[in-house]
Amino acid sequence: MGAEERSGINSKTPASRNRSSVSILSYSSEGTGAKVEHLRATAMQSDSYVIKVNNNGLRPSVLDVHVNIQDPHPLLEKVKSRKPRWAVRASEVSKKTFNPIRALVDSMKMEPNPNKAMIALSIGDPTVFGNLPTDDAVTLAMKNAIDSGKYNGYAPAVGYQASRDAIAKYYSCPEAPLEAKDVILASGCSQAIELCLAVLANPGQNILIPRPGFSLYKTLALSMGIEVKLYNLLPEKCWEIDLKHLESLIDDKTACVIVNNPSNPCGSVFSKAHLKKILAVAARQCVPILADEIYADMVFGDRKYQAMAPLSTTVPILSCGGLAKRWLVPGWRMGWILINDRKDIFGKEIREGLVSLSQRILGPCTIVQGALEQIIRRTPREFYQNTISFLKSNADLCFTALSAVPGLRPVRPDGAMYLMVGLEMECFPEFESDVDFTERLISEQSVFCLPATCFEYPNYFRIVVTVPEEMMLEACNRIQEFCEQHYQGHEGAQDLECDK
Repeated sequence: MGAEERSGINSKTPASRNRSSVSILSYSSEGTGAKVEHLRATAMQSDSYVIKVNNNGLRPSVLDVHVNIQDPHPLLEKVKSRKPRWAVRASEVSKKTFNPIRALVDSMKMEPNPNKAMIALSIGDPTVFGNLPTDDAVTLAMKNAIDSGKYNGYAPAVGYQASRDAIAKYYSCPEAPLEAKDVILASGCSQAIELCLAVLANPGQNILIPRPGFSLYKTLALSMGIEVKLYNLLPEKCWEIDLKHLESLIDDKTACVIVNNPSNPCGSVFSKAHLKKILAVAARQCVPILADEIYADMVFGDRKYQAMAPLSTTVPILSCGGLAKRWLVPGWRMGWILINDRKDIFGKEIREGLVSLSQRILGPCTIVQGALEQIIRRTPREFYQNTISFLKSNADLCFTALSAVPGLRPVRPDGAMYLMVGLEMECFPEFESDVDFTERLISEQSVFCLPATCFEYPNYFRIVVTVPEEMMLEACNRIQEFCEQHYQGHEGAQDLECDK
């Protein structure tokens, strides 16, 4: 074997190509003396080299290499002369994050009638108009927390022990006992839901969410690479879940079912019997429940609110709640997760996962945490009752007024702060969709309602009933006037009074 072959270098490159000279000094030891060998190599433009070694067939130990490139390859010069360029791109997570409400609203033609003051029935924030302030006891609790000077530093990522204990005591019952270790505090109910999805589902798995339903579920899931499946709610049954449809969607990749009760956008409240049927499906299919209960206890009249956790000893449930709606302080960003798992199906893994995920932002505002125990203990019952009484009065007013409008089919709500109104689109042929209808309602009457396409449910629109009473009445009158001007159908509207 020749030296070229022993060196493992291609020696077959045509010698007619331009060459570069490479000198290699190698040193090898024989006995007590040292022998210096001089090697000559020829570098081709093809990056192949011919090396001639004069060492009696022995491969030298190469200690030093001197390269003299007489005619460098053009590609080497191009790489050498390349200047760095900015190449900053948005992440894949950001590209997957999509808020249907924001996207739709931004695309709508928002040009109200300049001769009429705007009435926004679109925002689920009870503080917007100033007519629903929180209770003085809630404000005082915050002042006391600030004045104490105890809550200016970092808290544990899952929240202060005393704050978690206060929440556990408030929601604990014999059928679903809770301790502080079963509570995770979060930056609002929205983050609580995000933490639950992140701990339960991996990319490629799926979750089941209601249609119509709160759009944030889909926004969060898709940003995490989680598939979304929509199960139907039935307006003719006060928005109860279509249980057969729900169960048909479950497969071996289903990570959880989200149940929102009371409902945004529907204003529905599930009965205990219906909740038990939902839990029966989850038990048969061995799928956990993520219960969005941010509107807990916000129910009207004789309707009773029932939390899911006390109704099952077998199905593991992560219940999400917060201060935002019942205490009328959405901007304070205080939410929580209640871990209900009496059969220890979640085990240590889910609990430890929630703790780990909480450490990404080190928990919610410490001042609100410091006030939490007083807020829970000292808010008078009359405050809750007054809020619910106002919401029910507005909901009844709106339902009654719109029930008399041809072409509209309002569904009477039983809780939360919303009302859904169906559109008989055949009676309004000049409008292509609920989006078109609500755009024209803005431009002609300066009344802004959210088209239910935002909630995956076309041909409906959602009304928020938190506005002052006189504003609600004015809005209903404008909606009636608008519909009468554009109606082209048979007389007589249909409202949906549900069997309780």
